[in-house]
Amino acid sequence: MKIKTYLLLTLLALPSSTFASEPTMTIYKTPSCGCCQKWVDHVNENGFSTKTVSLNDLSTIKSKFGVTGRYQSCHTGVVNTGQTEYVFEGHIPAKYVDQFLANPPDGAIGLSVPGMPAGSPGMEVGDRRDYYRVILLKENGENEVY
Repeated sequence: MKIKTYLLLTLLALPSSTFASEPTMTIYKTPSCGCCQKWVDHVNENGFSTKTVSLNDLSTIKSKFGVTGRYQSCHTGVVNTGQTEYVFEGHIPAKYVDQFLANPPDGAIGLSVPGMPAGSPGMEVGDRRDYYRVILLKENGENEVY
């Protein structure tokens, strides 16, 4: 009995990451984009595991994952949860990506921060902060503020 208790206590003391790891985010970006790398650093610093794929043209990736023109930015992140692939377009704060993945809304394909707003992760410019919204992208082509 003592051995079983010891084993149970040992298992409970291990971090949860020992048993289940977060899915890896594949980030598609152009080779020369510095702000994209800063965003990769941001999501890594916030606990995400990433794989970066450098491409000269991202239009095929954006099209494949349903990111239409007005929702596009300079890079595209994709997370495969094992059941669904979700897209994260642009300079989205990692806390929103984490929140989304913890409880994906029905019919959602992902999130977007269109363009490259100053003050968003990877787009820091001193004290300048542009107003921007995180957009929830849906399978049916609709969207709403997340």
